[in-house]
Amino acid sequence: MYAIIRAGGKQAKVQEGDVIDVERIKADGEVAFTPLLIVNDDGSVISDRDALDKLTVTTEVLGDSTGPKIDIFKYKNKTGYRRRSGHRQKYTRLEVKTIELPAAKKKAAKKAADSDKKAEAATAEKTSADTEAKTETKEG
Repeated sequence: MYAIIRAGGKQAKVQEGDVIDVERIKADGEVAFTPLLIVNDDGSVISDRDALDKLTVTTEVLGDSTGPKIDIFKYKNKTGYRRRSGHRQKYTRLEVKTIELPAAKKKAAKKAADSDKKAEAATAEKTSADTEAKTETKEG
């Protein structure tokens, strides 16, 4: 499963466990983003704005860093005009912790897990009843 998030005016494709660099965020601990798009493992896409507003992508701040130095040189011929400057972009490194699924998907997954547990319990009861019946017939 992956999500598309907007951070620092740019979009990034993230999965759980990814480490990404975004433009500087002054935050410590956890940062939550609202996804623009979510694609599940089964290929289903969630792009409805109302559904996405309820979901979050939770990230943890790992630290700050700087990008490569960019040299800027302005020059005009025959006038003696020269300007030299530079720039280093500041970045924040984030690790994606969780991508929240919609409640309906969670409920469906929980129902499937509960039905599996019920089936296992019924099978266990049936095997224990069969075992008791066999022991009774041997004794009797």
